[in-house]
Amino acid sequence: MPAEHLDTLIVGAGISGINTAYRLQSRLPSADYAILESRDAIGGTWDFWKYPGIRSDSDLHTFGFAWEPWPYENPVAEADLILGYMNKCASKYGIDKHIRFQHRVLSADWSTNEQRWTVIADHQGQRRKFVTRFFVLGTGYYNYYKPLDAIIPGIDNFKGKVIHAQFWPKEYDYTGKRVIIIGSGAAAITILPAMVKDGAGKVTMLQRSPSYVFSVVNSDRAPFWVRKFLPLRVVTTWERMFHRIVPFLVVLYCHAYPQHARRYIIGLAKKQLPKRLNWDPHFNPKYTPWQQRMCMAPDGDFYQCLQDPNKAEVVTGVIKTVTETGIELKEGSAGIDDTKPQHLEADVIVAATGLNMNFGGFVDVRVDGDKVDWSKKFVWNGCMIEGVPNMFFMFGYVNASWTLGADDSASIMVRVRQYLDKRGTQTACPRMSRGTDTSEPLKMWQLSSTYVQAAGDKFPRYLKQAPWRPKTNPIMDYSHANYGNVTNGLHLMG
Repeated sequence: MPAEHLDTLIVGAGISGINTAYRLQSRLPSADYAILESRDAIGGTWDFWKYPGIRSDSDLHTFGFAWEPWPYENPVAEADLILGYMNKCASKYGIDKHIRFQHRVLSADWSTNEQRWTVIADHQGQRRKFVTRFFVLGTGYYNYYKPLDAIIPGIDNFKGKVIHAQFWPKEYDYTGKRVIIIGSGAAAITILPAMVKDGAGKVTMLQRSPSYVFSVVNSDRAPFWVRKFLPLRVVTTWERMFHRIVPFLVVLYCHAYPQHARRYIIGLAKKQLPKRLNWDPHFNPKYTPWQQRMCMAPDGDFYQCLQDPNKAEVVTGVIKTVTETGIELKEGSAGIDDTKPQHLEADVIVAATGLNMNFGGFVDVRVDGDKVDWSKKFVWNGCMIEGVPNMFFMFGYVNASWTLGADDSASIMVRVRQYLDKRGTQTACPRMSRGTDTSEPLKMWQLSSTYVQAAGDKFPRYLKQAPWRPKTNPIMDYSHANYGNVTNGLHLMG
C-alpha cells in the first residue's frame, strides 16, 4: 500500500481541528499537514446534530476562534450560523484545502525506530496509508455512531414516532403533534422552545431529576455605541475578554459558596415560572451548581414557553412503562393533574438522554505494536498522553468554552515543536519522574452527570501536581500555555 508522507496529520475537521490547523500553519509555516475528516463536511458537532434549535451551550465570543473573532452581536447562536462562521474561517485562511473528507481513521501506530506514525484510514471502502511525524486527535469526546443507552421500559409498545436527539430525521414535520421530551439537559432545554416555536401541538419535558436553567441576555454586553463607533476588532476583543473572565468567576463563586449560588439561581427561576408550576420539584436539582453543566436559556426562551400550558409543560417523575399512546408514570409524579390517570399522551417521544462519551474517536492507537489503554494513562499538560510520543489531543473545558481549552492545547503543541526544532530533536514523549504520586488520580471530567459517570474508565486521568494536573482556570491556563514551562516531564528522543 503506497503511503503519503506528511509532517502532521490532524484527525477531525470540527472546531478543534480547524483551530489546530490555523495555529500550525501560522506559527510553523514549513510544516505540511492534512486534516482527515470521516464525514463529508466540516463543523463536527454543529454539522452532525440536527435536532430543532441546536445551538451553542456557551458563548461564541470564546467558543469562536481567537484569530477570527465572532462578528455577531448574539453570544449564543444556532448551528447554521456557527457552521457558516466556521466555513468562512476555513476558507479565508486556506485551511479547507488541507481537508480530506470521508477519511475515517482506523489505526495509528508509532514506530520508535522510524520516529514516525503510520496511520491507516478508510476512504469509501478503500484503505489509505499516511506516514507522519506528528499525530493530532481533534475528535471531541462522544460517540458519533451510538448514543447513550437509555432504559425506557416498554418503548417498543409505542405506536407513534420515537426519535433520539442524536439522530434526528431530516425534515421531520411535527406540526400539531403532541411531543414528550425525555431528559432535562441542554438538548431538552433547547428542543422544547424550538418545537413550540415551530408549531408543535404541545411539548412536555419529562424529567426524572431537574437541572439548573439559567437565563442569559443574548446580545452584546457593551453599550450600543461601542459597536457603532469602534472598530469591530476592538469590540470583539473586549467581548472575548469579558466572556473569558466573568463566567470563570461565576464558576468559582458556585464552587466556593454552593448553597448561596443555589438559592440565587433557583430564585431567578422562581421569578420566571408560571404560578401553576412549583419550583420544587421541577427546578430544585439534587446537586449544587456546576457539579453538572449549567443549561442556558437565551433571553429566557425556555421559561417563556412554559407560560402557556397548552404549548409546553414540565413533568417530574419516573417512567413506569411506555404504552401504545404515551407514557405511564409511577405514582407521585409532579406536574400532572392527580385526579387523572398517571399517563401522558403523545404522538412523538424524543429521547434527549445524554451522550455516549468516547476518547480518541475509536482510533486504534499503538506504540511499537502495543495498544494504548487510555484508562491506564495520565495526561500531560492537558494535551499529551504519558508514554505516547509525538501525539497531541485537543480538549477543552467542561466549565467554560471548549475552544479556550483546545486553543491552549494547540499553543502548547506549537511551543513543544519549536522546542524540538531548536534542540534539533525529532521526538517528545511525556514521562513521569520517579516518585510521582499516582495514588489519587483525578477524573478527566469532574462532573456528576449520568453520561459522565457512564463513561467509566474510557478516559485517561489527571494528577494533582504539574505537569499532570487538569486545566481548570482559563486565565492561568492561557498564561501557562503561552508563556509557562512546557518542557517539564518531556523526554526527548532522536
